[in-house]
Amino acid sequence: MHPLISTEALATALAGATPPVVVDVRWRLGGPPGRQDYEVGHIPSAHYLDLDTDLSSAPGAGGRHPLPSTEDLQRVLRSAGVAEGHPVVAYDGGDGSVAARLWWLLRWAGHREVAVLDGGFAAWSAEGRPVTTEVTRPQPGNIVVTPGTMPVVDAEEAATLAQDGVLLDARAAQRYRGETEPIDPRAGHIPGALNAPSTEHVDDKGRWLDPAALGERFKGLGVQQDTRVGAYCGSGVTASSVVLALEVAGITTADKPAELYAGSWSHWCTDPTRDIATGPTP
Repeated sequence: MHPLISTEALATALAGATPPVVVDVRWRLGGPPGRQDYEVGHIPSAHYLDLDTDLSSAPGAGGRHPLPSTEDLQRVLRSAGVAEGHPVVAYDGGDGSVAARLWWLLRWAGHREVAVLDGGFAAWSAEGRPVTTEVTRPQPGNIVVTPGTMPVVDAEEAATLAQDGVLLDARAAQRYRGETEPIDPRAGHIPGALNAPSTEHVDDKGRWLDPAALGERFKGLGVQQDTRVGAYCGSGVTASSVVLALEVAGITTADKPAELYAGSWSHWCTDPTRDIATGPTP
C-alpha cells in the first residue's frame, strides 16, 4: 500500500465493499485536545485516537511521547477496529505530520496496509466531502502487534548516525539553531544532525510534494538511496513524517526504511553529559 492516499481514492474506497478503517488523530501542540475537533465534525466511520494517551506511553525518562508498550498499542488498535490484513487510513488536521505517527506505529507493529490522507481533514472538508458528528463505534479488530519492523535507534546510535550517515532534525529552524526552545529544558540540536523541517514536505495547502520534489530536497541534504539515514524531532512524532517522506521520495523502501530516534530531542537534552550544538551548521 502506498504511504499516501488522496481524498478521491479514500472516498472511492469508503464507498466500496470493504472500506478501510479510518482513524482521526488530530492534535495540536499545547492543545486544545483534538477530540474536540473530532466531535465538531469528522470523516464518516472515522474513529478518534489521541496522540498523548493512545499512541504514546506516559512522558518520562523516555521523552515526551515514548512509544507505547506492545500490549497497550494492540489494545488501542483493536479498539479502533484494526484487523490483520485490512487497510487503515490515518488523517490529521492537514499536513500529515501527526498522522504519520500512526502510520509509523502500524508499520512498526508489522501492519503494512496503512496510508496517510494527503491534505488531511482540511483537504477533505474543503472539497465538500461528507462530514459527520456521529461517534463511530467500530467492531473490535484482531491485529496482533509484532514490534520491530521499523528500525528504532537510541541516543548513542543517533549520535553515531549523525557522524557516519545522515541524521535529519524535523523541527523548525529556530529550534534547530537553538534560538528558542518552548518546551524542552535545553536548546540546540544533536551534533552532526542536519535540519529538515517537516513543514517542508508539503505545499502551502498541506498537500504533500510529489516524489521528485521530495527526492531533490533530500538529495540536497546528502541523502541517497544507499545512505544510512534517520530522523528525530522534538518528541518523535513529526520525525515519523520524515520517515514517510523518504519512502514517498523513493529514497527508502518499506523493506529498508529510515531509522527513527523515538525519544528525540525531549530525550537527548535531559542528559547533561550529551553534547549540544547550536547555530545553523551541524
